[in-house]
Amino acid sequence: MPVHGSQESEKQQVTGGRGFGLGLALISALAFGGSGVAAKPLIEAGLDSLSVVWLRVAGAALVLLPVAWRHRGLVRRRPLLLLGFGLLAVAGVQACYFAAISRIPVGVALLVEYLAPALVLGWVRFVQRKPVTRAAALGVVLAVGGLACVVEVWSGLRFDALGLLLALGAACCQVGYFVLSDQGSDAGAAGGEVPDPFGVIAYGLLVGAAVLTVVARPWGMDWSVLADSATMNGTAVPAWLLLCWIVLLATVVAYLTGVVSVRRLSPQVAGVVACLEAVVATVLAWVLLGEHLSAPQLLGGAVVLTGAFIAQSAKPEGPVPEPADAPETALSRSGGPV
Repeated sequence: MPVHGSQESEKQQVTGGRGFGLGLALISALAFGGSGVAAKPLIEAGLDSLSVVWLRVAGAALVLLPVAWRHRGLVRRRPLLLLGFGLLAVAGVQACYFAAISRIPVGVALLVEYLAPALVLGWVRFVQRKPVTRAAALGVVLAVGGLACVVEVWSGLRFDALGLLLALGAACCQVGYFVLSDQGSDAGAAGGEVPDPFGVIAYGLLVGAAVLTVVARPWGMDWSVLADSATMNGTAVPAWLLLCWIVLLATVVAYLTGVVSVRRLSPQVAGVVACLEAVVATVLAWVLLGEHLSAPQLLGGAVVLTGAFIAQSAKPEGPVPEPADAPETALSRSGGPV
């Protein structure tokens, strides 16, 4: 009886841990999904997209500076990982995504970015030359077909072509995020020390802020915009409040809860929950910004998410590879960093 009671207690702890992890994953998806909705009014108020990206990344890096100091040993042990993470997963994704939403609807930009899981499968198949399943290939086809509906190709590509290219650039940078996240686990597979994900995020934000400072040149930014109000679907909202939303909720909270949720859940479950980010962004843009999408576009968005779901949950064919090489490990890091 004592043994049975102990097993029941362990089972309850596991169930509670998964429930807590699921809650964190949902919070992360909600937080990430609201970034574009909060940023677009600032862009329309007079800040260019690069300035908004710099404010977001630099503000989050400042908040996480104590975390970076605590894990300062990472600079010596994994400098290339931190540099690549900062350039692609932070600066590249944010700059391309925010530039895209300045030209096309938030929901469309994020749905295009969610082609990243399909692109990662292309990386696995053609660069790493590893087999993928038919289910994964089906996910790619569905994602591309859904994207065609989102942009309404039958209408002669109604959306701004440069905006779509920028959104695709964000998807490509997100591929780098997935691949580098997978590389971050190679030390554990080899029996070494796994880089602390909080430390990698903190230094990624610092590197991204440094790069974006050179590109965005914030010293020439119109700082007076932050002291004024921005318009969100006809309603005046303090610009500083939107900035706090972007920095604290859509960046710091989103990243940290996402990482912890992956530890609590299986990678597949966390990756699937992260797909809700696109849904959240589209709904928030509809409600708060008045960006209405047509029925074919909504259907296309659902197809894109379905394709992303299949692509992320598909397992490789043939012998099961080592944990550091498994495609699903790379595909299911904690959501898209937007």
